[in-house]
Amino acid sequence: MKLILNCTVFLSLFLWISCQSHKERTYVEQVSEELKREYAPDKRVAIWDIHYENGVLKGETNLKGAYEKLLITLESQNISFADSIKLLPTADLGDKIFALVTISVANIRSEPKHSAELATQALMGTPLKVLKKQENWYLVQTPEGYISWVDAAGIHLISEEELAKWEKGPKVVSTEMIGYIYENDEEAEPISDITAGNILALLEETEFSFEVQLPDGRSGFVPKLSMLPFEEWISSRELSDENLIRTAKNMMGAPYLWGGTSPKGVDCSGFTKTIYFLNGMVIPRDASQQVKEGEEVDSEKNWANLEVGDLLFFGRSATADQPERVVHVGMWIGNDSFIHSRGLVRISSFNPDDPNYDEYELNRYLRTKRIRNKSGENLWPVNLLIQ
Repeated sequence: MKLILNCTVFLSLFLWISCQSHKERTYVEQVSEELKREYAPDKRVAIWDIHYENGVLKGETNLKGAYEKLLITLESQNISFADSIKLLPTADLGDKIFALVTISVANIRSEPKHSAELATQALMGTPLKVLKKQENWYLVQTPEGYISWVDAAGIHLISEEELAKWEKGPKVVSTEMIGYIYENDEEAEPISDITAGNILALLEETEFSFEVQLPDGRSGFVPKLSMLPFEEWISSRELSDENLIRTAKNMMGAPYLWGGTSPKGVDCSGFTKTIYFLNGMVIPRDASQQVKEGEEVDSEKNWANLEVGDLLFFGRSATADQPERVVHVGMWIGNDSFIHSRGLVRISSFNPDDPNYDEYELNRYLRTKRIRNKSGENLWPVNLLIQ
């Protein structure tokens, strides 16, 4: 009888502990999910991979504020836990938690391998936040917030102090869609290609050339006609009709490249992002992010409402069974026409009598948003790229 009673007590205690453990796990998961919805609703621009197992908080995040809020909330409920969460940037990076892109266009991928999907790109001289290292790859965050992996060969790691020094130093910006840095001012041997928007440190100025330094220490010469001093480039950026159309048309025929954001190749949202960047405005990376910005000016195919620079979005309309899905974007250039990257950068028209009439895009048109001269947390002037 005593043995039976002991077993019953033990079983009851076990069930009570299991029940309490289940309640705690459910509560922790609920709090974590609420913080994820609040601070990291878009996994492309924030990391919140937190889980709770056997009294241990595991995972990683780059959101220090949300992480601290999680700990405070659990402690306030007297939930005991071991904290094994990895806060990014990781400690093994030391003070090298920033980087500068040191090739004309760095490919930034969804996983740390060259065969992974191309998520986005970053131009030479672009400052990146470095979050962690895996073998020869670094998880980085671009100025517009995108988080993905870059090969170590494409960046130069620096400290916050080194970044500040570079930001304050004299620089020049490439204005040609495609160009070269040469070994000497005779322009005989190139040491690197460059694209529009590349930023280089300025060493010396000659009659016809700028002597420049790449972020990794290499130096060379670029023709003056293909560059502008950084301050002059910044002050000359203007989102005028003429500038937006000229920049877009200068990329006509550029090949479609999934994840591309440079004149070498662009996807649809990379194209609109590049147009705006080269004229002084940083906008979100993807079409599904861009559609959330600015002011809606049309959803009824009333083209008279549209202005040059407006962004047109295409995809699948919402139904009772499925949500809307934005899959494509282009920029309005007037005369019933827009320019976009589909296969290659091209001009399409909604006028059935126009040779560029595009019935396919007309049939999946969703809405148009105006972001030019609009403010927002994810819309900011390019001068903030480098303080």
